[in-house]
Amino acid sequence: MNWSNYIKSFQSYLKIERGLSKNTVANYTFDLERLCSFLNENGIKIAPEKINEEVVQQFIYAVSKEVNARSQARIISGLKSFFTYLVFEDFRADNPMELIESPRIGRKLPDTLSVEDIDNLIGAIDLSSAEGERNRAMLETLYGCGLRVSEIVSLKISDLFFEEGFIKITGKGNKQRFVPIAESTQKYIKIYRESTRNHMVVTKGFEDTLFLNRRGKQLTRAMVFTIIKSLAVKINLGKTISPHTLRHSFATHLLQNGADLRSIQMMLGHESITTTEIYVHLDRKHLTQIINTFHPRKK
Repeated sequence: MNWSNYIKSFQSYLKIERGLSKNTVANYTFDLERLCSFLNENGIKIAPEKINEEVVQQFIYAVSKEVNARSQARIISGLKSFFTYLVFEDFRADNPMELIESPRIGRKLPDTLSVEDIDNLIGAIDLSSAEGERNRAMLETLYGCGLRVSEIVSLKISDLFFEEGFIKITGKGNKQRFVPIAESTQKYIKIYRESTRNHMVVTKGFEDTLFLNRRGKQLTRAMVFTIIKSLAVKINLGKTISPHTLRHSFATHLLQNGADLRSIQMMLGHESITTTEIYVHLDRKHLTQIINTFHPRKK
């Protein structure tokens, strides 16, 4: 097999056996295609089962001049997965990435908004427009349930269990979780459905999709980014934000108000609590209050 066939086989493995998202598969594919381009540009004709550590090191060195440490670490991680797959399938005996280390990168603290900022952001939505009720319901759900942008655009009407007070979310790796949804958030979704969505011409195949664009199809991730960024400009927020900012704010505000990390982890859908622990670093004042309230030596 040539590189193209190996990559297609690897894509199937990532989708079917590992259940990774389309975005993750696309990133892994992009990195492998980048390696192929490097080999072609440098006249290196070598198959995936024969490539050695020296050639891979040359590629990583070349890439390090073009990308930051975080992107470099992602590329190395993707290549390690690819060659681990080849070893697993007996296409090669060893992994040329085994001794290659990723660059050290600091843990990036997520940006957050205050409750007032979020109120102002949602308050700036033009409810007289056709998309206003949709945008308000969408942002209230992003913040009220701590969802990823991919989870909000793929949310189905059949995923809403309002009587039980939950919504069903399909997250990374197609893993499902149930997230509590407040009555106030339910209210805005109901208003959107009754005032806007129920009167739309829905494109075939999107009948169950909750948030639709004006053509009756599922919203794109890029559109959600655009909506939030334009609202930030409208209120002169003075910082660059994204849908993930609302997710980070959800977790941070829960922690500040006394929620435990394990509960936050379950609602965010983090596989490891180590990922959730990043929010502890955001509010030192909160930790001081915990000590002063609960430690036996507080006096």
